[in-house]
Amino acid sequence: MSATHRLGHVALRVQDMDRAKRFYLALGLRLTWEADDWCYVQWPSSGEGIALLSPDYKAAGPHFAFHFQNRAEVDQIREQLVGQGHSCGPVHDHRDGTASFYMQDPEGNWLEMLYEPAAGLPSNVGAAPIPLNYA
Repeated sequence: MSATHRLGHVALRVQDMDRAKRFYLALGLRLTWEADDWCYVQWPSSGEGIALLSPDYKAAGPHFAFHFQNRAEVDQIREQLVGQGHSCGPVHDHRDGTASFYMQDPEGNWLEMLYEPAAGLPSNVGAAPIPLNYA
């Protein structure tokens, strides 16, 4: 992978969304995205985040994600991994301007390769994006 990537978020399955949100917000994370079946909280100073997935969320399960600053890098890393014999899902462009694909590592752990704009992840709750620092 290139120098323009980082470990960006972890996705956790939670049983009680309100309880989980209260806990992580009390630790100082900021709510960035909220939907009926999941939400995203981030550290305000660095942008790393936690996706909280309700039992009803079906698009993905618990995973961790590498974030990439350039969209083309997501396609490149997918091609590289497939070329090495790994099974990777298709790249999806998301409504928030990001793009990603999912895969399992050789031990069966799920991970996501995600393009995140340098200006940060947009918010649907009115919060300003947290700019990223890949240095």
